[in-house]
Formats: sequence, C-alpha cells, structure tokens
Amino acid sequence: MSRTVARGLLPGVPRTRLEVRVRWVLAVVVVVANIVGGLVVLLFATFVVPDPPLRDPEHVHLVNAIAFFGYPVVAGPVALLAGLWLWRPVVSLVRGGGMPDRAQGRAVLLGPLRLTFLVGALWGVGAAGWAALDVVLFTGRLAVKTGLTCLLGAATTCTIVYLLSERLLRPAAALVLAAERPRRFRLPGVTTRVMLAWALGTAIPVFGLICVAVAALAAPDIDVTQLAITILGLGGVAIVVGMYVTYMATQAIADPIKSVRTGMAQVERGDLGAEVAVYDASEVGQLQAGFNHMVAGLRENERLRDLFGRHVGEEVAGLALERGDIELGGETREVAVLFVDLTGSTRLADTRGPDEVVGLLNRFFGVVVAVVARHGGWINKFEGDAALAIFGAPTELEDSAGGALGAARELAVRLRAEVPTLDAGIGVSAGPVVAGYIGAEQRFEYTVIGDPVNEAARLSDLAKTSPGRVLASGTVVELAHLAESDEWEFGRSVTLRGRSRPTRLGAPKPKAPMVPEPAPAPDAEGPRRVRFPRPLRPFRRGGRVLLGALVLAKAAKSAKSGGAGAAEEPPQGDA
Repeated sequence: MSRTVARGLLPGVPRTRLEVRVRWVLAVVVVVANIVGGLVVLLFATFVVPDPPLRDPEHVHLVNAIAFFGYPVVAGPVALLAGLWLWRPVVSLVRGGGMPDRAQGRAVLLGPLRLTFLVGALWGVGAAGWAALDVVLFTGRLAVKTGLTCLLGAATTCTIVYLLSERLLRPAAALVLAAERPRRFRLPGVTTRVMLAWALGTAIPVFGLICVAVAALAAPDIDVTQLAITILGLGGVAIVVGMYVTYMATQAIADPIKSVRTGMAQVERGDLGAEVAVYDASEVGQLQAGFNHMVAGLRENERLRDLFGRHVGEEVAGLALERGDIELGGETREVAVLFVDLTGSTRLADTRGPDEVVGLLNRFFGVVVAVVARHGGWINKFEGDAALAIFGAPTELEDSAGGALGAARELAVRLRAEVPTLDAGIGVSAGPVVAGYIGAEQRFEYTVIGDPVNEAARLSDLAKTSPGRVLASGTVVELAHLAESDEWEFGRSVTLRGRSRPTRLGAPKPKAPMVPEPAPAPDAEGPRRVRFPRPLRPFRRGGRVLLGALVLAKAAKSAKSGGAGAAEEPPQGDA
C-alpha cells in the first residue's frame, strides 16, 4: 500500500515542493481571489451601475469607500487564520507522508469546498453590513445597488477560490485517493463545475442587466449614456469573464480525461504498467480510478495467461482461450513425437544431492525446451527425468516430421556441449494419434495418445546404447521433407518391446571429421631459423635470382642421382 501511496503524487512534484505549494496555496488563492472580487465590486459600483438620486453624492461616496476598503482590513486576517486552521491536516499530511488518516483525507478532499464556504460567508457578512449601512445612513435604493454589486464580487471570488484551490491541491488529493476512495460524501463534479462557470460568466452579468433594466423603469431620469455604459460593462464581463471561467472549469474536467487517454494509448502499445494519478473525488476521479482498476485486471489476466502458458504450453493455452468452452475428447491428427529420456537417473539421484540433481535437470530441460520450440514443437509433459514433445498438434505444421528430426539432431549436439555430465537417449516417431483433452471435468489436460508415443519412448530406450544417442523410425524419416530426410540413413529393423511389428531404425548420418594437417615436430632446442647474409641493397634482386638458380640446380642433380639408383636396384623375386 505504501508503494501505491507513493505513486499517488503527481509525476515531477517532489514532496518538498508539494509542502511549499500546500503552505502557500491558501494565502495566494485567498488574496488573488479577493483582489479580483474587490476590483469587480469597485468597477461596477463606480462606473457600471448608476447611482440613485442622492442629496450629497461626495459624502455618500466617501462613506462607502471607507466601508469598502476598511472591511478587508478586518476580514482578511480572519480569513487567513480560519483557513490556516482548516489547512493544518493538509500540511501535516504532506510534511510527514505515510498513510493519511480520516481527518487528513477529509481535510484534503473538502479543502477547496470549505475554503470557498469560508470566503463566501465573509463576503456575505460584508455585503449585508454594507447594505445595512446604506439603509441606515442613506436610501434603500443605494443599499440595493451595493448589496447586488457585493454579491457579484462574492460569486466571482468564490468561483476563483474553488477552481484554483482544487487545481493546486491535486497532488495532495492524489496522495489521499491512492490510499482509500471516499464513500460517505460527494464533491462537486462535472455538473457543479459547469454550473459554477455558467453562474459566474453568464447568470450574474445577465442578472445585473436585469437589475439595471428594473432600475431604469423605476427611475426614468437615468441618463441614457450611463445606461449604455452599464449595459456595455455587464456585457463585456459576461464575455471575458465567462470565457475565462469556462476555460478553467473545462480544464478541470479535461485534464483527468487527458491523463486517462494517455494511459489508454500506453495500453494500446502493449504497456500494461500504465497508471494515472487519481486526484479528483468526483465522477471524473472515478473514471481515473476505473482506468487503473481496468489496467490492474489486464495485468492480472496477462500474468495468469503467462503462467497458464508455461504450465501447459503457449499453443494449448491459446487454443483454450480461443475456444472458451472445453469438452473432453479429441480428434485424430497426424503428428510427430520426440521423446528424450536421461540415462542413469537412479544412479544420479544416489550419488548427488537433491539440490544438485534439480539444478542439472533444469539445465537439461532448459536445452530441451529451447530446441523443441525453435523447431515448431512444444513440450507436452515432463515425466521425472524425461520429456515428451509434440510436433503438429494443436497447431498444424507444414513439416512436422522434419521439425521433430531436426530437433532431435540439434538436441543431441547441444546436450553433449551444454550438459556434458548427463547422457540421454532420444527417440522420434510419427503417425496418427488422438489429440485432445483427457481426464475429468474437474481436472484434465491436453495430450496425445497413440502408437507413435509408445514407439518414440521405446526408441529413446534403445538410443541410450547407440553411438549417436538418437534413433528414429523409418516412417518419420520417410515423411520428412528431403532437406531433412537426406541427413538420415536407414539401418536394421527391430521389434521394440511391447510392439508386434518390427520398426526400421533411422539414425543421423555421421559427419566426416576434419583431420587437421600435422605440424612438424620441433626438436628439443626449438625450431631453428636459417640466417642468410643480407646482400647489399643494390644487388638484393639479383641475389634472389641467383639463389633460386642454385636451388633448382641442386634439385635436378638429386633427382638424376635418385633415378640412377632405382635403375641399378635388382628386381625382387628373381633370386
């Protein structure tokens, strides 16, 4: 579980950076969001929404300005202290690491929502206090204006707080969701986020336009120019702010979907180690978690398939997965069978320890499996110190007999070279067999049954005493293609144990050994080098010519004297 939690952090975000981000996210988000909300209120109250008729506009503006700039001095520290108190479990989680407890998990996942409610409550108190101040000191129409502009600023601030804090807390949320998914509460999902974006970018500006229209109907003396400025301002806010907030909301939804799409592309390429960070507790996060569960299931299925293929063979595993429902019984097939059996396995177990015997057998069977697979066959079963290989079932081969014969020849050479301490006999046969599932409904296996299996086993016993340790039946040699059958020669016919008709034996043709040329034996003092005096450089070519002429003359003289000696020798048998 700790490894899973460690992977919950977003890639490229170390724990120290995450702690710094969590520590400062509160201050940055709260300050930035409130500044933006205050600017919205200031612009709307000053330039966009027209003032009702006032007796002393300058005095009214001064009182409202003092209230507008004085309230953040009191509410700002309150918001920071309350937010830090809510943020303590989050900071302790990213600082200490490990498994998050319930309080830490709720603090991380509900952190953006709690912070949004805190900021909204402070803005609501400010709006109510400002409206009450205008009602008591001035007029109710001015209180309606200030209250509506404050609500517009509050909606802007709350939306920005939630979207930014949710985005910046994704690594911490991934750390929590990697340990345990929340089930007792729901967080704002796709619908809520889209509605927030719509409320801030569309509903609130349009609501402002409606209020201006109502004010214009109630007070016909409103200047047309001022009304036009108000409509343009609210329309511009609806376009610009609506676009930005909609972009942030859609990015909050699109980022998890992009991560899932990237993971799916990795799975399509065959990478089953793909995993995405789950940093959203809504239905989008469930999509991320569902992808991880799906890939985990694929990895488990692939692992089971690999183990299944190793136990019964890849060909049999593929056949079982392709057909689905397995029925007992089989079909008649023409196959080639190779049987390899160790010589002296009883003595081997008596003279060596069990661990050493197992190591030797694994090396022996490792060579057998590799050679058989290279020639298109598969190991049907291991029988203690023997192995049965099938060529032509369940997958058909164009030349199953040739594949079995070629595997037998190569196997004899490689076993002598790679496992010289062991000796084995190899028998090859071919013919019709019944290939299928044998056993009971609760436990069965894919195997072949027929006379070629018995014949190959008997030939392997007989091959233990043959020089090449490989024997094949004449039938399998005749069935093989010429490229392989030319490597074999026929021998005598024997009646194998347990069989009524004789079997003509076949064995690989012996390879003519290459006899190296004997090297001249050096004398006791080592080879001697004959040194000739080095001629002068101008006469080197002429000296070589003269030396060659002397050697030829000496050879001709020796041949002449030898011929004369032969002529003078008396013929044998005339005495």
